[in-house]
Amino acid sequence: MALSAGAVLLSGLALGAHTHAAGKEAYVASCRTSVEGSRVTAYCHNPNPGTDRVRLHVECARWWDIDSDSAPVEVGPTAYAELTQRCWKEVGEAWISHQPVPDRR
Repeated sequence: MALSAGAVLLSGLALGAHTHAAGKEAYVASCRTSVEGSRVTAYCHNPNPGTDRVRLHVECARWWDIDSDSAPVEVGPTAYAELTQRCWKEVGEAWISHQPVPDRR
């Protein structure tokens, strides 16, 4: 499965937040990712007219710790979504993938 080009990377060592602003694509939600200890939370808001399907991906720092991907969440126009994943120990990387949802009309 290929990830879309609109992914956000965040080092697990950073304790702050990182913001991804929507580019030229009319479906990309604006997402902010926060790492607190071993927990990663993504806050996504879609100010655009199209629907964005977002997923949070977490790669853990330790080789024995299981990496995880959230279930896909559709963020419609003006909608908000919060996604959470965690590692047992430290977070290595976290990113969000975006996928447009076709218009259902």
